[in-house]
Amino acid sequence: MVNILLVCSAGMSTSALVKKMDEAAQAKGVEAKIWAVGDAQSKEDAAKADIVLLGPQVRYLEKKMNERVNHEKPVMVIDMAAYGMMNGAKVLDDALALLNK
Repeated sequence: MVNILLVCSAGMSTSALVKKMDEAAQAKGVEAKIWAVGDAQSKEDAAKADIVLLGPQVRYLEKKMNERVNHEKPVMVIDMAAYGMMNGAKVLDDALALLNK
């Protein structure tokens, strides 16, 4: 089971992407818990995640998020094109590739 946290401004704009990523995970047979929160909630939720993905609109949080997870978990800014197209399969693949490095 892989736990993937998406962080955006208020946790709203990534909800559609979470759904697409869930669908992609099921199609690939990947057991995953994928959820989205806003920055304010991310402190608590980051501890439960294996990887933290940042929406392109909050890329400025990358340093703060790396410090929040003590540089012990990967933090990745979601590819802007994949985010804009709501390409859940690509975002999932990118996250899994980073986790498996």
